Amino acid sequence: MKNWIIVLLLLFVVTSCKTRNSAKKVNKNINIDSAFVLNEDQNPKDNNEPVRNKLPFFEHVIPTPQFEQIKINSKVNVETGSFIPTLDATIYIEKDKKVWMNLTAFIITVARGIATPEGIKGQDKTSKTYIDSDFDYLNNLLNVNFFDYKSLEKILLGRTFVKINDSQFTLTQNAQGFRMASNVTQKIVTDEKTREYNIILNYDTNYDLLNVNLKDVLSPDELDVSYSNWEEINGIRLPRNVKIIIKGSKNSQILLENTKFDFSRMDTPYSVPSSYKKIEIK
Repeated sequence: MKNWIIVLLLLFVVTSCKTRNSAKKVNKNINIDSAFVLNEDQNPKDNNEPVRNKLPFFEHVIPTPQFEQIKINSKVNVETGSFIPTLDATIYIEKDKKVWMNLTAFIITVARGIATPEGIKGQDKTSKTYIDSDFDYLNNLLNVNFFDYKSLEKILLGRTFVKINDSQFTLTQNAQGFRMASNVTQKIVTDEKTREYNIILNYDTNYDLLNVNLKDVLSPDELDVSYSNWEEINGIRLPRNVKIIIKGSKNSQILLENTKFDFSRMDTPYSVPSSYKKIEIK
């Protein structure tokens, strides 16, 4: 797969540490989320105390922000082991309808993608190739079952997209904020095997999501996502910085610096030239 398609997938499909093409079936009963591990200097310095009244926490972290559309201008740095220059990204989210993305390098468009509730499309203009996939295919390919259009919106906006509840997670509080940790491993069953994950989510005292961690208990596979420099813009809390670290047989890192937020409508052209070749995601 070419570098630009990799970038599109990493930005659109913030998922588990390895991609596999042997998975055929996903257990739809478990919802898993992407993740972040605290750095040493971020570790809470006091004991986590159990939260007894959990209602205010859930009232703040579960609802999604109310908006019609958001345009985000970002600087993107990707490390995959291959050289990829710093990219300028325009990400346009039309709530519940589409996420459109355009990537440029040196003012030249190099990749473009669009996600809708039906699936994901992306094209690499440098290699004249494209992808066209539904979410079921991506979930099977990646051995996950949480990824859909709504989770994509939440990932980009720094919202909770893992299914959290009292029976499988423990909520505690410390001076830095809140910690939601799974108290039983979260299982994903495929035809190949059953994978088990531990999940930790950390929030600021004002309920901004700081980081999430998804760790495979039987392998080194791990996914870290962190959010920082939150600001309130047009009444919506939004992160200026996003860091995605994928650990496994190969390590990758994505840094997004969101430089501008705009709430006006924009055109989102997407069409694939007839000369482009369709490729499978591998």
